[in-house]
Amino acid sequence: MRLAVDGFTVFAGVRNERDAHVASIDGVRPVTIDVTNCETIASTFRTIAESGVPLHALVNNAGIALGGPLEHLPLDDLRKQLEVNVIGTMAVTQAAIPMLRKTRGRIVSIGSIASRFGAPFLGPYCASKAALSMLMDSLRFELAPAGIAVVLFEFAAVKTPIWQKGRALKDDLSTRLPERAMHEYATFVDAAMKQIDREERVGLDPAIVAKAIVAALTVPHPRPRYVIGRQAHVQAVVAALPHRLRDGMVRNALGIP
Repeated sequence: MRLAVDGFTVFAGVRNERDAHVASIDGVRPVTIDVTNCETIASTFRTIAESGVPLHALVNNAGIALGGPLEHLPLDDLRKQLEVNVIGTMAVTQAAIPMLRKTRGRIVSIGSIASRFGAPFLGPYCASKAALSMLMDSLRFELAPAGIAVVLFEFAAVKTPIWQKGRALKDDLSTRLPERAMHEYATFVDAAMKQIDREERVGLDPAIVAKAIVAALTVPHPRPRYVIGRQAHVQAVVAALPHRLRDGMVRNALGIP
């Protein structure tokens, strides 16, 4: 919406007709896309090509967050996490690059400060964002000769519906994991629920995120990485500490042994 208000034509990826209706505002053209489905990706970029509007930027913001104790986590959950956040992002990026070469455009990917250290119960999500971070680093080198800037954003919490989904984590885990897992990891489950409430309270306003992304798309020379928000800056400092000190601070913050 912010980009559309600023005069851009935006092809907004949505997953269903309801979301397409919500995204249907002046300057925004909804396109149905599933980042894990190559056919919908190809269809989306055919639509963009046939529109006659040059593609100047790609913003990769599709993502999911799956959690649970790694000891008992179904491997299909790990595959799904990586398929959406890593493989899906690269599939869309590969489809966009030929068009971005023509405009010397930009690629902006939404990472997370969680990529810098593994948090308990969030191993799959942290791993996916760490992988995305490294891929964007490599891509930045590879596309520099083509004049395509590659930018990674690292946030902490942002006030989005993802936290509402997170509240269902305890019930979801109890139905999918063995009973002994819920007993063995009860302390971690309780800590995770408290952290979800805390993160939602202190999360960034999405408008701040939008403003930062628009800046990265419009300044002459965007930074390779943007760390946005006080919470993200604090976590970046903690991530750089020696492991034992860092682990102790994380345990203390979460209230776990």
